[in-house]
Amino acid sequence: MEFDMRAFAADCCRHRSTAGEEAPAAAFVAERLADLGFETHAWDADPALLADHPSFPDDLDATAVEGRRSVAGVLELGGASDAGNGDGAGGAVGEDDDDPVPTLVLNGHLDVVPAEPSEWSSDPFEPVWRDAEGRLIDDAAGGDGVGETLTARGAADMKSGLAACVGAAVDVRAGVADGSIDLPPSGLRLVVEAVAGEEDGGYGAATAALATPYPFERDAAIVAEPTELRPVVACEGSLMARLEIDGRSAHAATRWRGEDVLPRFEAIREAFMELEAERGESVDHPLYERFPVPWPVVCGRVEAGSWASTVPATLGAEFRIGVAPGETVSEVEAAFRDRLERVAADDPWLRERPPRFERFSVQFEPAEIAVDEPVVEAVRAGLVATGLPDVEPRGATYGADSRHFVAAGIPAVLFGPGTIDEAHYPDETIAWGQVVRAREAIAAAAERFANDAAA
Repeated sequence: MEFDMRAFAADCCRHRSTAGEEAPAAAFVAERLADLGFETHAWDADPALLADHPSFPDDLDATAVEGRRSVAGVLELGGASDAGNGDGAGGAVGEDDDDPVPTLVLNGHLDVVPAEPSEWSSDPFEPVWRDAEGRLIDDAAGGDGVGETLTARGAADMKSGLAACVGAAVDVRAGVADGSIDLPPSGLRLVVEAVAGEEDGGYGAATAALATPYPFERDAAIVAEPTELRPVVACEGSLMARLEIDGRSAHAATRWRGEDVLPRFEAIREAFMELEAERGESVDHPLYERFPVPWPVVCGRVEAGSWASTVPATLGAEFRIGVAPGETVSEVEAAFRDRLERVAADDPWLRERPPRFERFSVQFEPAEIAVDEPVVEAVRAGLVATGLPDVEPRGATYGADSRHFVAAGIPAVLFGPGTIDEAHYPDETIAWGQVVRAREAIAAAAERFANDAAA
């Protein structure tokens, strides 16, 4: 069966797979993978398992996790067991534990962030194709994709990357069958994953890392996040923490009788920004020198007071604080807690009523692999093999599901089409030519990975 990557990406984008709504998209992907001859697997996020995971809160809401379906398709390719098998398929999954097959995971996430229709020029979940001149075209009318774009929620982050993974796996199978791809006797096992809950911290990937859904080991992974066709080997972590301050209310006409929380919050926020600047100078990492603020601190939410004519006596604020590769969330939390205690020590009111600073939501531990890991070198070789420039690996200031692979001892590199600048934005768009090139590069990387593993 032929794989129509354009139709797959467009149909996948039509699924409104926001948090908790991934199941229909997962069913669609599983059906398409089965039609293409993949052996399919499925698993749901496990709230009991995730509650013991350091990334997730101990009181994880089971209702927000249950039913978050992830799916995968497996191809066994090449190898000695392939003799006489013209379609390029190998033996049964995991049938030969004495001669393990190198296994490469091609990973993408199904979930997308919500889209506000009023901010879009078209329905966010009705894909729009345009040619190189910006004219609307039918989604089935494309040629080589040069100059064309796809606009939809999830087009860049990251359903087009998932489509490239499926296409790459299909291409490797076809290349083995027609002899254009030469795999070693050990062959290659390709796993295409479509996971749920990445935007919520990685429900699907974390569950699979802790309790594998496969009867075989995984050797490495390519996570097809939008990296502009550049390998990313380091992902920043983040501490999510909630600050609470208590003051004393008073009538606005006699505000001097109250204890206003707002100046105290500003003093704390200023101290945190000073620490951000200090950490930017003291916490060095060669892959992050290009960023003006390598370990950002953002207060994304503040709520204070109860009435315009009353001195605000309570304040709650939520911070996202960057964690460098090589650090831990706990270490960074301790540094900011210490800075908070210094501010409180200088304020008589806060000395008696210390601010509270506690984690909430999901924590992202940083993740990093060596630039000379075989999967990284395979990706770089794939770029060259398909006529793209070899580029040095980079670091990213965001987190991704790669950290769950790395934590499980599975080297994972981010590499995919599109730019992170389009992620979560209105009129999210991807240049389709990059998707085509990603498919080619990932296929070439898979071939290189198999041969390097056998060397």
